[in-house]
Amino acid sequence: MSNTIAYTASAVYTGNNMLQNYAVVVKDGIVEKLVPMVSLHADVPVQNFGKATITPPFVDLQMYGAGGRLLSEFPDAETLRVIAAHNRNSGTGYCLPTVATASYEAIFKCIDAVRAYWKEGGKGILGLHIEGPWINPERKGAHIASLIHSPSVEEAKKLLEYGKDVIKMITLAPEVCSREVVALIRSYNIIVSAGHSNATCEEAKESFACGVETVTHLYNAMSPLLHRMPGVVGATFDHDVVKASIIPDGYHVDFSAVRIAKKVMGERLFVITDAVTATSTGNYPHTLDGDKYVANGILSGSALTMNKAVKNLVRQADITLAEAVRMCSLYPARLLNLVKDRFLLKEGAAAEMIVLSEDFDVIKYIG
Repeated sequence: MSNTIAYTASAVYTGNNMLQNYAVVVKDGIVEKLVPMVSLHADVPVQNFGKATITPPFVDLQMYGAGGRLLSEFPDAETLRVIAAHNRNSGTGYCLPTVATASYEAIFKCIDAVRAYWKEGGKGILGLHIEGPWINPERKGAHIASLIHSPSVEEAKKLLEYGKDVIKMITLAPEVCSREVVALIRSYNIIVSAGHSNATCEEAKESFACGVETVTHLYNAMSPLLHRMPGVVGATFDHDVVKASIIPDGYHVDFSAVRIAKKVMGERLFVITDAVTATSTGNYPHTLDGDKYVANGILSGSALTMNKAVKNLVRQADITLAEAVRMCSLYPARLLNLVKDRFLLKEGAAAEMIVLSEDFDVIKYIG
């Protein structure tokens, strides 16, 4: 029993079910079983977290930096180490660091940074999310207008070849990208997300049929839902399969709008933090303004963490704890096809989990 330990709390959320007064029994880093506390053998060491909830780790598919290190400004393995450590403190085990509209030279350096981080054995970084520069300048938000453009097939192929196996998601405006470009991106097994888009409802639906499978930060920087012009938001609501990320910080989206989107989309809606960090140089000089960041006078990113997102969903958007955790863990993991060997606490799975206090603070990251 020397390599066996049981973690207990008032609630254990497996990713599918909320279990009361259960224990997660771990042996050699693998979940051996989940059993009621009263069924534990007396000789198994126990770490009891009391009135807390054990859940799978969170997954953030869009964040830009942490600890004063924006990846686009400091494209190196050290930045990714800082991001990964910052994430674990808030319960996020895995993320897609993101680079906003930038030169190809800058994007290539970010790709190099991920490869260097992986080469040294770094964990928690799933790859790279590239947001822009293939977006609509009419919905650019804080992105740099001079770098925004529509790509040729040849140009897209150059980026995709350089970033092969590192790039996992690209946010683009489908109305400024050809079907050929979208098909090319998909051929590299990269997720295409519609964002910073002024597409009509019809254009958005057509892009969904052509391989765009998700939408970036729902409501923000996209054509809105109007009763005669449903836009990207309307197309997303009216679809059966397409997914969307959302930023539940209370600044990017009103919590009533989060609640409405959840009622319409169900399991298709997942959380990103869109988190940035304070910077004073480069194209994106993010400045902390209360609990959000601004750049060049425009809302440019959040100060959100995933555990705070769970708290906001539960307390501000009337979403159950179990469903809030799914939105921050299981659903984004599904998008990247990661659920097979993690993100569910079950027999035989890797023993990776977090412990949340009653106030949604992260007490411990296990694994």
